[in-house]
Amino acid sequence: MSHMIWNVILTLVLAPLAWWVRSTHDEMRRQDILLNKTREEIARDYVSKREMAEDMNRILDQLEKLNDKLDRIQEAAAKEYRL
Repeated sequence: MSHMIWNVILTLVLAPLAWWVRSTHDEMRRQDILLNKTREEIARDYVSKREMAEDMNRILDQLEKLNDKLDRIQEAAAKEYRL
């Protein structure tokens, strides 16, 4: 009889404990999956400072080339106008 009572007590203590451990583990796994998805989305949708700086430098270089070309065209037009 005492073994049966002891088994009931252990069951009433261990069953909720096992349920809590499993639910905590499942929640941690779910959070890990969400964190990984967030990392993937951030990497897909946003750029790093270094990438942004490189892109801006390329744009500024192209604008500078375009400015130089416009200056040459303007100088050529001014020479023709003076002639």
